[in-house]
Amino acid sequence: MPRVGTDMHAWAVIACDQHTSDSAYWSELEKIVGDKPSTLRLTLPEIYLDKPDCSDRIESISKTMHAYKAKGIFRKLPKGFVLVRRKTPYSPMRTGIVLAVDLEDYSYEKQSRATIRATEATILERIPPRLKIRECAELEFPHIMLLYDDPQDLVLGNLKRRTDLETLYDFELNMDGGHISGQFVPEHEDVIKRFESLRKDGLLFMVGDGNHSLASAKALWEKIKADLPESEKDVHPARYALCEAVNLYDEGIRFEAIHRLVKGVDAADFINRFMESGKGNGALYAGGKKQSISLPKEAADAVRMVDSYISEYLTKRGGSVDYIHGEEALAQLTRENPDYVGICLPKMDKGQLFGQVLRFGSLPRKTFSMGESEEKRYYIEGKEIR
Repeated sequence: MPRVGTDMHAWAVIACDQHTSDSAYWSELEKIVGDKPSTLRLTLPEIYLDKPDCSDRIESISKTMHAYKAKGIFRKLPKGFVLVRRKTPYSPMRTGIVLAVDLEDYSYEKQSRATIRATEATILERIPPRLKIRECAELEFPHIMLLYDDPQDLVLGNLKRRTDLETLYDFELNMDGGHISGQFVPEHEDVIKRFESLRKDGLLFMVGDGNHSLASAKALWEKIKADLPESEKDVHPARYALCEAVNLYDEGIRFEAIHRLVKGVDAADFINRFMESGKGNGALYAGGKKQSISLPKEAADAVRMVDSYISEYLTKRGGSVDYIHGEEALAQLTRENPDYVGICLPKMDKGQLFGQVLRFGSLPRKTFSMGESEEKRYYIEGKEIR
């Protein structure tokens, strides 16, 4: 954690995979952070992945971690958990618990039987740039959120009512992220036992957000453990990844659709080749104007169909695709860019998640998002990986 007295409003920044087409967001965040200690300097916003200075930014992350440690920016907590409460403009409360999971128990393979499984297909090409950051980093600051199936709130029910827990932070997040507080929960076997009681058919956690970050952590661990003696494999810090676990039935967990933004195309040609418009559960935007389109009823099927068309079109005619949270943002981007087309997708019922993955394996990539972009996890806590 950052030391007491750190400006937490500047320290905590949103997950790196958000606002990937909104340079104004990151420019405004730069103004807020300035030269204050911040996780903005310890992570790489994906908007910069294809920029010429990407390598310099990655190198700077490692140097900044080392400098922060040398300056005493960090304090180290004893073993335990962090109980996190988050209010956003869209949700009155979301409660989760920060913990470390064993990467030996995680797999992103579609038909995996692992304890921790990916909810969606993993794009292997997205792992190398994240792995490059982790390979030269001493610490991780992840935005991974795990979901667990606990309709009776067995894990956190009692903890939520505790009044004796130490408050680690309590502040307003920047850039309309809402309010967050964190309380320290000392190492407690009952927490682990309650989690274990939820295991069903070998499954305990589904990755709700940050699957490619967790996959990158796994990739690094596989590289490291290959050269470790057996006596060190159980205790090496890179074997464990920091995440926030949230009950699927928490009132703050809402599934939203992730829309597609196709860029650098002839909008009229793309639309004409896509499909005939009509009344349906989807919508298409071009020039900021909306028209209804017919899509399959099930969210996963709609995603498969739309992604298949986009992939085929881009292969033949060029362009690129981005993933956008919020219909209003989609409309605005197409209004400002005549060569953009936006496709709105239906949202998935969250109650179907565990059952679908148990039956069919991981869903298509970017089938759903947990809430709006502003509700994504902010980087706060970190963990040593060296």
